[in-house]
Amino acid sequence: MTGRLKGKTAVITGAARGIGRAQAVRFAEEGADIIAIDVCGPIESVQVPSSTPEDLAETARLVEQAGGRIVTEIVDVRNPDELHDVVDRGDTEFDGIDIVCATAGITSRGAAIELSEAAWRTMLDVNLTGVWNTCTATAPHLIKRGAGSMVLTSSIAGLRGLVGVAHYTAAKHGVVGLMRNLAHDLVPHGVRVNCVHPTNVDTPLIQNDVVRSGFRPDLDRPPTRDEFAAAATKMNLLTVPWVQPVDIANASLFLASDEARYITAVSLPVDAGSTQR
Repeated sequence: MTGRLKGKTAVITGAARGIGRAQAVRFAEEGADIIAIDVCGPIESVQVPSSTPEDLAETARLVEQAGGRIVTEIVDVRNPDELHDVVDRGDTEFDGIDIVCATAGITSRGAAIELSEAAWRTMLDVNLTGVWNTCTATAPHLIKRGAGSMVLTSSIAGLRGLVGVAHYTAAKHGVVGLMRNLAHDLVPHGVRVNCVHPTNVDTPLIQNDVVRSGFRPDLDRPPTRDEFAAAATKMNLLTVPWVQPVDIANASLFLASDEARYITAVSLPVDAGSTQR
């Protein structure tokens, strides 16, 4: 099946790499125009490597290679004014917006009682308030259309507790609550709102020494990729350590498409069975 998003425009945050890039490319393959947004720089209290302008340019290249049109913008989702401006310009560029993927997010580690206030606040500001900023910036455009779909990227941490990421878990649970309420608020306007919940995804967000070390605290050095994989596999019911970005993009594509026209307020795990462990 092709052309499932033909004639539609998608706003995607966190589009420079990982899940956001996969969504942009997959949606373009199905005919969508893309408004790709990313901070492309470091975030305070986050130790994992940040995305770059070159990453966002590579997303643009891949979207165009897939036959799509794309505009890219470097914006922090914590800045609502800039986000509104970018979305308004994209709406004018492509004559409307139909789909929103609120995918931008960060990760860091720390036990609940040991987290600094700065780490807690930054996590909530990006992973929850940033999602709300994205939704409020784009909702008027979907309302104007009288139709549309929002896909919010949560996590298995939005469905269960995990070790050492209390701030992340709280933010991702918050995204689920936001999704459920938005589904009620926007249904009179024909707009659907859903969440996807990935397990570990093979992206730079987990493939770094900081995250890998959290899975192997028994080692006095950063684990290798294979050592990380062995530990991460234990999280999942299926015998895989992680899923690929395209797996989340495919689930997002389904929720964004007319195939899911009667699906709203749903939490869709793409988790290799991890929430059933």
